[in-house]
Amino acid sequence: MAYKDLREFIDRLEQEGELKRIDVEVDPELEIAEITDRVSKDYGPALLFKNVKGSDMPVLINAFGSEKRMNMSLGVNKLDDIAQDIIDIIEIADSVPKSMLDKVKILPRLAEISSFMPRIVKSGICQEVVDKNPSLDKLPVLKCWPGDAGRFITLPQVYSKDPENGKRNVGMYRLQVFDGQTTGMHWHMHHDGASNYRKNCDRGQPTEVAVALGGDPAITYAATAPLPKDIDELIFAGFLRKQPVDLVRCKTIDLEVPADAEIIIEGYVDPVERRLEGPFGDHTGYYSLADEYPVFHVKCITHRKNPIYPTTIVGKPPQEDCYLALATERIFLPLLKFQLPEVVDMHLPMEGVFHNCVLVSIRKSFPGHARKVMSSLWGMGQMMFAKFIVVVDEDVNVQNLSEVMWKVFNNVDPRRDTMIIEGPLDVLDHSAPLPYYGSKMGFDATKKWRAEGHNREWPEDIRMSEEIIALVEKKWSEYGID
Repeated sequence: MAYKDLREFIDRLEQEGELKRIDVEVDPELEIAEITDRVSKDYGPALLFKNVKGSDMPVLINAFGSEKRMNMSLGVNKLDDIAQDIIDIIEIADSVPKSMLDKVKILPRLAEISSFMPRIVKSGICQEVVDKNPSLDKLPVLKCWPGDAGRFITLPQVYSKDPENGKRNVGMYRLQVFDGQTTGMHWHMHHDGASNYRKNCDRGQPTEVAVALGGDPAITYAATAPLPKDIDELIFAGFLRKQPVDLVRCKTIDLEVPADAEIIIEGYVDPVERRLEGPFGDHTGYYSLADEYPVFHVKCITHRKNPIYPTTIVGKPPQEDCYLALATERIFLPLLKFQLPEVVDMHLPMEGVFHNCVLVSIRKSFPGHARKVMSSLWGMGQMMFAKFIVVVDEDVNVQNLSEVMWKVFNNVDPRRDTMIIEGPLDVLDHSAPLPYYGSKMGFDATKKWRAEGHNREWPEDIRMSEEIIALVEKKWSEYGID
């Protein structure tokens, strides 16, 4: 199900009882964040603040803040439905038609896939109002935590192009508002947007950037997705929404943006200028440290009439971003399984804030198999940031953190079953001895074989007999326990 724009999604949230409208005046400096943090911790609804101090724009927050709302945002009953669609596409790509009938059978699906390509349209509601003398002060940008260096735009789709091949990149990078015309551009060195910036710097030219706020929530999610390099996020968004994304050309720069977005900020990043950005209360639950980052200069702001400003806060989980991470876990599992067929399931617990901990179950078939999986995962895209990887047997439910920890605490010999390596880490890892670089640990919590150096008999798990289980289930009502 595709939403035409953010308004349709808001209407759906309200119909499902998942939205609370708040009419009392609220301050975008800290007050909205404190309200939202309490609601997030209580697993509460999306919030639409209609009376925001200093701005005419309502603020939408916590729209992705539950598994149900995450499903709704992508138009599915459960996230694994999207995973199944990916499996179908992988099977098409991996199969060789053996007959003319086989070729005919896959044609409709190939046609469907080709329909996900974004398309250019002449006009869009995101340009109903055009302001070429813009000020970011018109936007109700939040200051979320007392130690933040200022106000931050936290839910942006940031558009740029590779100057060598013209390929589009869409990412989600926070923007600290310095003044009415400039922000920081929080490009980590590992991100594709930063790669485009460096290539332009080598040429001594600015990087044109557009920032979109709002639109179909599938586009917002796609901006966060860890796609392989050079895979267009808008094609992926079209796949998610089963409908192409309509784009309009920007007014002052050579980029295209979603036609049905709420707000578009057009500008450029200077190839030389850098400025101290941060601190910022981050999703780790700690303040990320201040550092030098590129500066984004605003040339033009366009928006629909009476726009809504979508935003989010991050901090100690659970927060809204935990459910965006859950979507990534479930949606990208088939791609992981395609490369590592022995993988049964994967879980990224919110306590690990997405990248610090990966739990994975495998069909173990040879000595050292768990270590092979750890090494493979650390070599795959953003999995390189995983500080801890725990591997368990296929019968362990990795969605159950207690069950996994039971296996770790009972199955692991620390000397034999831990693997420590060094490599790249996320810049937000404050515990690392150096920025971007440090150590990682893997735990092999599978049952050990004699070929792995375990010279004792491995005990069996305690289980009741199937006959007694069936008997008790049959007689349960007679016991009078319920």
